[in-house]
Amino acid sequence: MKTLHPMRAAADEGWSLVVPLKPLALAKSRLAAAAGPRLRPRLALAFAEDTVGAVLNCARVRDVAVVTDDPTASEALAALGARIVPDSPAAGLNAALAHGVRAVRSLRPWARVAALNADLPALRPEELTRVLDVAAKFPRAFLADAAEIGTTFLSAGPGVELEPAFGGASRLRHLSSGAVEIRLAGVDSVRRDVDTGEDLAAAGELGLGPRTAARWLPAAG
Repeated sequence: MKTLHPMRAAADEGWSLVVPLKPLALAKSRLAAAAGPRLRPRLALAFAEDTVGAVLNCARVRDVAVVTDDPTASEALAALGARIVPDSPAAGLNAALAHGVRAVRSLRPWARVAALNADLPALRPEELTRVLDVAAKFPRAFLADAAEIGTTFLSAGPGVELEPAFGGASRLRHLSSGAVEIRLAGVDSVRRDVDTGEDLAAAGELGLGPRTAARWLPAAG
């Protein structure tokens, strides 16, 4: 397990979550078939707003850093209370997450950090609280997506590098890296990321957040 410093120190109180977000013009391309080209970027923003809003209402979360270069998303998510971190590496998802963690720990070196997908429009704060409470027991831990192929959540405790390996079949990569898989029932909203119309329908069954519902339900009829 790689650490950031040889000395042990007490963790800062509360979690810092890092949420990466592509430019809205490029986000959620697979959703275009269901939503159309004009609604797709607006839904991508709504997903992120509902995700960040739920995270900020989670009892265990101290702050949220959103890594993005999109000006519209930056303004909207900052208005919710997120810290915006420009994606200066511009080298993909995992580089953005590592950059976000560095930004968090530049202010709080011993912060507990977790990466969370920006496309969890049904996210419930109380379910995220349960995931964070389990994650706090391990140096690194992760939660698989609903398909049990990808990852929606990855955490690192104080002094531990996040080592993100998101994208595609990331569940196996995170397992292979030594992260502990969190196996909890009743946290479906933390696992339900949305890439397709079918995913969005499944999220709808869990209960969409207010911004996603306002944009999607009228369009869906």
